[in-house]
Amino acid sequence: MEVNHVELVMSAVDPAQYPTTGYPEIALVGRSNVGKSSLTNVLINRRSYARTSSQPGKTQTLNFYNVEDQLYFVDVPGYGYAKVSKSEREKWGQMIETYLTQRDQLKGVVSLVDARHAPTEDDIQMYKYLAYFNLPTLIVATKSDKIARGKWNQAVSQIKKAMDLPNTDNIIMFSAPKKIGKDAVWNWIEQQAFGGN
Repeated sequence: MEVNHVELVMSAVDPAQYPTTGYPEIALVGRSNVGKSSLTNVLINRRSYARTSSQPGKTQTLNFYNVEDQLYFVDVPGYGYAKVSKSEREKWGQMIETYLTQRDQLKGVVSLVDARHAPTEDDIQMYKYLAYFNLPTLIVATKSDKIARGKWNQAVSQIKKAMDLPNTDNIIMFSAPKKIGKDAVWNWIEQQAFGGN
């Protein structure tokens, strides 16, 4: 999709605040500082529209980005950040669960992992959770430019094994600086959101 118009339309904490336009939605989930903002910025052709935070765990709301008046990217608060209090984490957990399990407009989830390391326990739990609710999920391995191209297959195999994936079809290696993987991610998003139309 060629993106010329994008707008952060709202930050929501409960269903009463979600958009009512009915556009399909694609959620972005991942550990704090895994590169969700960088992925979003590459997908929408902006340098710093989605702010990359130097303070992990800063996003505490569901942020809805209207893309071309056709779909929403929904930035979900990052998980696995220790400095957030237990009660705060539980509150986030409830908000995220409500969105992921009850939102009819949600057509797919892009789950980000760091290509340089094996998926964390949080990454694995999130994937199992999404699979349990039968949510179409794309695994995007970020920061792949930080590992040698010759080791990409190894990284993909590591992700597949750790997350117990049936195959590697839905794993995409991604680099924000080099924009590697951008088209493949968009292809998956369009397939989920619009059925390839």
